[in-house]
Amino acid sequence: MVSLRAFLIASAAALAIGAAASAPAWAASLEVAVDSSPSGLDPHIVTAFSSFQIIDGTVYEGLTALDGDLNIVPGLATGWTISDDKKTYTFTLRDGVTFHSGGTMTSQDVAASLARVRAEATGSPLASRLTAVEAIETPDPLTVVLKLSAPSAPLLSSLSTIAIVPAKYAEDLETLQRAPDGTGPFRFTSWQPNVKIGLEANAGYWQEGLPKLDGINFNIVPEAATRQVGLTSGQYHILPNIDGVNALQLQGQPGIEIADTLELAYSLVGLNVSRPPLDNPKVREALNYAINRDDLVQAALFGAGRPGGPLSPALTNFAVPTSEFACFTPDADKAKSLLADAGVTTPIDLGLLVLPRDSTKAMAQVLQQQFAAIGVNVTLNIPEIGQFVQDWRNSEFDLFVSLNSGTIEPDDYFYRTFKTGGSTNVFKYSNEELDALLEAGRTQTEVAERQTIYREVQETLACDGPVLFLTYGQIYTAMRAQVDGYQIYPNRSLASLKAVSLGN
Repeated sequence: MVSLRAFLIASAAALAIGAAASAPAWAASLEVAVDSSPSGLDPHIVTAFSSFQIIDGTVYEGLTALDGDLNIVPGLATGWTISDDKKTYTFTLRDGVTFHSGGTMTSQDVAASLARVRAEATGSPLASRLTAVEAIETPDPLTVVLKLSAPSAPLLSSLSTIAIVPAKYAEDLETLQRAPDGTGPFRFTSWQPNVKIGLEANAGYWQEGLPKLDGINFNIVPEAATRQVGLTSGQYHILPNIDGVNALQLQGQPGIEIADTLELAYSLVGLNVSRPPLDNPKVREALNYAINRDDLVQAALFGAGRPGGPLSPALTNFAVPTSEFACFTPDADKAKSLLADAGVTTPIDLGLLVLPRDSTKAMAQVLQQQFAAIGVNVTLNIPEIGQFVQDWRNSEFDLFVSLNSGTIEPDDYFYRTFKTGGSTNVFKYSNEELDALLEAGRTQTEVAERQTIYREVQETLACDGPVLFLTYGQIYTAMRAQVDGYQIYPNRSLASLKAVSLGN
């Protein structure tokens, strides 16, 4: 029998027949192929990875940043001081930073950006990350002071995710969705819907010697086979954040290099707990027992990942091993017993909203079979990305299967997602004991104490919370050998593109 690996490699070779093995000797712009069009480009509003990877670290920057090793480093702030009581943060801004639309960035722009995220009218999914901020002061153009209601351990990490935009957009919720305006190494030039988004080098970028490219074209190419042929022929230079099967098909192709890392984002099934029978914790626990996560890793990720709990295994200081969660051991009989205890008569019919990505569509099909084995019949709904985001934001689902982003900070995984009223708590979930833990995790700054808190958070969420945690995948980037200086980030950011150059 031909092995899966041999079959995939043979398939990739067949796709590449007739394609030139070498790329053009030099190109002014980097040609990137991505699988879907963004739903918008406003950094304070968007939630989809298709938007995030185009604008994060390329068009937009925050006061702080994460480097490729996930260390917090200065961004638009050159540094900061923290008061003894840890409730006042004073940031010194870089002098001479300009926005793409013109004008020098000042403390007024920073204050307006943070206020825009916090404003209820914005509806920002990032709002929960600034709940500790009581006041924002701007004593001079290059100083920003944040006054907190309590110490906030995740603040510096959270600020790396909040882009600074010109103050003129404080109440404008439309312009940036189509025409982003930041301080980053590349500026937006064009958007051909479902075809291409163009960026050009920011000639006035504050970091000397960067960017090294003249520009970046994000080509929207939904078909994986087309992207792969485009890479092997030299039409595209890089395929970022692809899954294991696509990487395997490209492995060993002439002139192609592969980078990989365990990502911080996780796949999940979200449950609308306002809809019976999903409002019953026993039903949610039953669904957990129905899932064989190892099968999901093999079938949807082609072995390139691992079963995942509430925190990425990459966060070794905080993540509880999935072996400690009883419901992560598949047991159809236990699942059926829990449904009976909950007074549920099977079969149950539910709808499953599916993020339109290859990996999540594959997971949805596997989950459909696994749930059917315990008498839960799910109908798959796979809309285009804009409709998915709208339905997700409006909680128009029974279940959804998607990806959630992650960072180095446990609070970023949990607070906005599971806190009562959290900015991405689309599950309508509320648990007073969990809320108290999440508040404590934010204000506690001692690592050992935070580890204890977040262990309890994970134990609370793992089996009967509003999410069925599925997998953490190994992510890959395939690129032409001429691409120099690229570093893959576990959070899927393409911020390292500012240091990329194209050789012969």
